[in-house]
This record gives sequence, structure tokens and C-alpha cells, in this order.
Amino acid sequence: MQQASPVNGTNAFAAFRDAALTALISFGLFLPLIGFETVVNIRNELTLDTRWSLLFSIVGLIFVGRLAYSLFAAPQIAQRKQRAAATPAWLGTIGKWFVPFAIGFVIVYPVLVMGTAGSSGALKWVDNFGIQILIYVMLGWGLNIVVGLAGLLDLGYVAFYAVGAYSYALLAKEFGFSFWLLMPLAGIMASFWGVLLGFPVLRLRGDYLAIVTLAFGEIIRVVLINWVDLTNGYAGISGIPRPTFFGIPFTAGDDGFAAVFGLEFSPIYRTIFLYYVILALAFLTAFVTVRLRRLPVGRAWEALREDEVACRSLGVNTTNTKLTAFSIGAMFGGFAGSFFAARQGFISPESFTFIESATIVAIVVLGGMGSQIGVAVAAVVMIGGTEIMRELNFLKQIFGESFDPTQYRMLIFGFAMVLIMVFRPRGFVSTRQPTVFLKERKSISSDLVGEGHG
Repeated sequence: MQQASPVNGTNAFAAFRDAALTALISFGLFLPLIGFETVVNIRNELTLDTRWSLLFSIVGLIFVGRLAYSLFAAPQIAQRKQRAAATPAWLGTIGKWFVPFAIGFVIVYPVLVMGTAGSSGALKWVDNFGIQILIYVMLGWGLNIVVGLAGLLDLGYVAFYAVGAYSYALLAKEFGFSFWLLMPLAGIMASFWGVLLGFPVLRLRGDYLAIVTLAFGEIIRVVLINWVDLTNGYAGISGIPRPTFFGIPFTAGDDGFAAVFGLEFSPIYRTIFLYYVILALAFLTAFVTVRLRRLPVGRAWEALREDEVACRSLGVNTTNTKLTAFSIGAMFGGFAGSFFAARQGFISPESFTFIESATIVAIVVLGGMGSQIGVAVAAVVMIGGTEIMRELNFLKQIFGESFDPTQYRMLIFGFAMVLIMVFRPRGFVSTRQPTVFLKERKSISSDLVGEGHG
């Protein structure tokens, strides 16, 4: 094993120069964004204030971070690429027990939160963190079929999310059907639109496919805005019926859930019920995806992802393969959309913008395309991380009372994502377990596969 080379004068000078250049560039970028602030004074006049201390603090942190990376992290990364490092035994043990522990944790999560934060404090942690994260876990797993397994870059996945939500909202309000009946119908409607999208893009690949799917997502959003007679336009649809517990509503009346079971009324009961509903839907999505991946259609998806020309030459029907990927992925997006509408009680086109598609794609890429565990971890990091950053009030003690951490949470989070992709370019989980192998499993270089390490 090679020893780490000491930091000599030449390397130190190059690292210092690189850090200084990075700090200079960041100063130029952050000067108009952070260095200056417009404030309305008591005479209702717009004035320009400066925040030099905050600006130089951020630039200083960037300089120190880049210098530390160039001096210490970069040599270690270079040496790691030159040798095949054996997987530590403790890492294998963690990987073996991680999934059972994670499943057990999400099952008892509401109980743990209620035991630590109380009934009133648990509402935020179960709703804003638990339910919100699980919605994006389910969306990420649905898109993972299209992007991660089949290799079809879909930037309009939010369209199926919207179709599921509006299908549930309209049918529930007009006909009074129950949530349990409408959720499968919403999935079927979204799957139908997935097939409609799949036919025009059969001959497209790569960037061209991404552009068409992006346009499809925007078309759905514009239709929702302009078809006022059906969707109510920008005003959205309100008063959407909420799901019940076997016909028992979560209301404060005599026939409500709390009264029937002799409990004191609290909104936490409905929140916990919705948590376990979306948890069951997420488990269903994961189970179906894992089973499909081991079937011939799943192997066809992976073959299509690795090399479409070779896939055709082997006699695989790429038309059916692509359409099944689009339809099944869209179906799970429709399930998530119907749950979103039932949970919110109100939907509008503003809930289904391109930023939602970008977030879901980022979850899939960040977690490792094709990896179920990686997508779940990435959803926890991205969605939970952005929510946690709302609680950074302690930073006011460092940067002053005028500092609002919520304004910089996306900036901090974006910077963290860049660091993650620098150190983990193939996502959190880059190892893939093959669905079929000849005689024995062998590790191969990541250069020989489309995604992950073989």
C-alpha cells in the first residue's frame, strides 16, 4: 500500500492558488446576491444596504474548504482510484442490517415522535417530515423504473403526479367515490397517459427524449390552468373529501374517530393514519419494483438501459419494453398524486411545476440510478434536509438577528449536493446486485456498465 505523499511546497502553493481563485469567483457570484440587500425604510423608500461581514464569512469558508480539499482530500481520492480497496467488514455488516432496521424504524416512527415530542409537537414531525418524505420516496421509486432501470430520462414525471391528483379530486367531488376506490382509478388514468407519452418518444433517446418529456409536463400544467370549466384554473379545487378509517371520519363530531374509540379529539390521529397509508403505498411500490426487476420485463429494462442496439439485436421488443416502463412508472406517480390530493384537501396547478420533476429526478440521480435503497436515502436527505434547514435559527447568533436562515437553505443545500456529487458521482449507492449471473457473482469495473458497479 502506498503511503500518502507529504504536502510539499509546490503542492501547497498550487492548492493555495486554486483556493484563492475559487474564493475570487465565489466573491464575484455572491456579491450581488448576498453583499447587497434592498430594504424599505420607514418613509417607504427603497434603500441599498451592504452585508460585508456575511459575504466575507461565506467567501472565507469557501476558501478554507477548497484549500483543505486540495491539500488533504484530493490526494486520498487519487490514491483510492489507483488501488482496489477491499470493503471493510463493518461496512458489510451495516449493509446487511440497514434495510431491516430502516423498515422497523419507519414503522415505529410516529410512536417514537409522540413519545418524545408529545401529541402537539408530533404533528409537525409526522406530517412535514414523515409523510412528505414518504411521498417523495414513492415518487422517486416510480421514476426509478423509467430513469434508473430503463434508462429513459423523463423530465415530465410531475405530469402523472398531477393526473393522479386531479383524477381523484374531480371524481371524489362529483361522484362521492371513496379514496380506496379512486386511488386505483387514479393510477390507471396516470398509466394511460404514460402510454400516450410513450408512443411519440419511441424513437427518441437522451437529450431529445428529455426535452419531449419536459414539454409534456408543461402541456399538462397549461391544460390544468386553462381548462377552467373542469379544473377551476389557477383557483384550484378545494373541499376534496378526506380518506376515512373504514367509514369513520376523523372529525370532532359524535361519529368521529376520537368519539367512537373514546379518545380526546386531536388532529394527530388523521395524520398518523395518513402516514401509515403512504407507508403502505411506498412498501407496495418497492415490492412491485423488486419483483418486476427479477422478471423478464425487468431484465429487458436493464438491457435497454445498457445498450439499446444490442437489446434490439437480441430480439427484445423495445417498443413494449419502453411502454411498460412509462406506464408502470406513471401508475405509481398517479397513486402518489391521489394520496397528495386526499391529504391536502386542495390542489392547484402551482403544486405541479417543473421544480417538482427536477426534485424527483435529483432524488433518483443522487441516490444512484436503479438503487431502491439509494433513492430512499436521497429522498430523506433532500426533503428532510430542506425541512431541517428551516430550524437553523441558531445561525442568528453568528450572523446577527437580521439573518434569515430560510432564505439561504436552498443555497446551502445546493452547495451540499455539489459536494456529494463530487465525492459520490454515481450516487449514494453505486453497487448493483445483478438479477441474473453465470455460475458466480464477479465484481467488474463501473466503466463496463451504464449505472453503478457491476
